[in-house]
Amino acid sequence: MLRHTLHRLLLAIPVLLGVLLIGFLLMQVVPTDAATVRAGPNASAEVVEAIRRDLGLDKPLYVQFGRYLGRLAQGDLGVSIINNVPVTQELGATVGPTLELMGASLIWAIPLGILLGTVAAYWRATIIDRIILGISVAGGSVPVFFLGLLLIWFVGFQWQLLPFTGRGGPLYTWEGIQAIILPALTLGGVFIGPVARMTRTAVLDVLSADHVRTARAKGLTERRVVTAHALRNAMIPIVTLIGLQIGFLLGGAVVTETVFSWPGVGRLAVGAILSSDLPMAQGTIIVLSSGFILINLAVDVLYAALDPRMRAA
Repeated sequence: MLRHTLHRLLLAIPVLLGVLLIGFLLMQVVPTDAATVRAGPNASAEVVEAIRRDLGLDKPLYVQFGRYLGRLAQGDLGVSIINNVPVTQELGATVGPTLELMGASLIWAIPLGILLGTVAAYWRATIIDRIILGISVAGGSVPVFFLGLLLIWFVGFQWQLLPFTGRGGPLYTWEGIQAIILPALTLGGVFIGPVARMTRTAVLDVLSADHVRTARAKGLTERRVVTAHALRNAMIPIVTLIGLQIGFLLGGAVVTETVFSWPGVGRLAVGAILSSDLPMAQGTIIVLSSGFILINLAVDVLYAALDPRMRAA
């Protein structure tokens, strides 16, 4: 298992380098010039050119990328062009709210999705199964921004039950809990459908297995048969899907944070790209891509822990 983990960790390095290269090249096709943004709209051509030389933008792309990797190796992500503060400082202030939002989304969406899928599998081909499948398909088809706007309109604006703009404070305060409810419902709502469908399929396969029939023949209760024997052995594909979906939640967090003005990495990335703040945009790309890679690495390790065949490899 240790060898498997180290192998996956080594494979993550070239993936991260590829993401850095693609993100760097994408920032080069942004129509706005970073030197012009820093100099201001009224700056002369000489001032803009001097800033370009100072930022190293007059060098070939391979030189710029090489210097960029050199600064990254030293832990230097650069300075924001817009507000002239270190990128690491801005990212440090936004990573926490993003982790709060993702944690609050997953803490209710994963158990609910597994529960719905298990119930649908046990009561297969019944009206309960059809209702759960319908909810799962609808939940997975609704765009994140549309669900967020619906919650804002009805829960926040019409009924005025919960705040829907910004972060009210830390999660240990009542204001912080109220402020995170709608964003967490939005981000977690699109997560339930895929988890429920995968759980239903996996549990259905296991319920027809020999060891489940043997457990029933021993006189075990249906609850114990489903939870201890069927669901436990169906967790491998479920965990794999959950890990992949958590990675995709990073993309959904960008939309959710923008809709709800949540001060996270996703909203910072959108603002940096729109304002052509290249160092800040590249910093957010590093954080989001690293998060995706680490999540997939954790899924691989957990997969090996759940599957004895992987431990033996």
